[in-house]
Amino acid sequence: MFRQLRALPNQLTLLRLSIIPFIVLAILDSHYHRAFVLMVVAGVSDGLDGTLARIFRQRTELGSYLDPIADKLLLSTLFLVLLHVGLVSMRITVLVFSRDVGIVIVAALLYATTGTRDFHPSWVGKANTLAQILAVSSVVLAQTHAARWVLWVRYWSLHATLWLTVLSGFHYLWRSGQRLGSPVEDGPRLGN
Repeated sequence: MFRQLRALPNQLTLLRLSIIPFIVLAILDSHYHRAFVLMVVAGVSDGLDGTLARIFRQRTELGSYLDPIADKLLLSTLFLVLLHVGLVSMRITVLVFSRDVGIVIVAALLYATTGTRDFHPSWVGKANTLAQILAVSSVVLAQTHAARWVLWVRYWSLHATLWLTVLSGFHYLWRSGQRLGSPVEDGPRLGN
């Protein structure tokens, strides 16, 4: 386990997790520029960890769990704190948070009942994650740089997040139902 923690991709994922409280504090203190910069750092670390894992052949079981958990924790936390400061609606936040909690619960139930550990993200889940990233980023950026294009991205990414969260939640439930009738697969991954 310690060797897996020392792998560079996992170190980047842990860095992303450690940045979350600082993003939250920056938003709560209305330091939106700092929050946006930290969000960019978190995003770059997210892109780099998977790339480095492939390049240096440092894919680990710990990383396959840690990376999607870090993504879900970051996005869910950002939606909650942006709701708290009045920058996103309760409706979107409740849907995003409920969907992510639901995914974790269903994954745990599937693992406990069938031993299934293979939860690769679908294209709908990936589209939802992209919409969520654009939404939280543009909401924060709009507080310091209210250019027309930023406001446009904020508006459409929040709407896309609303609909894709619902669609991907139902899609995940449908895929989970299909898995109940299929053979057990190995390879941990939390779906999006």
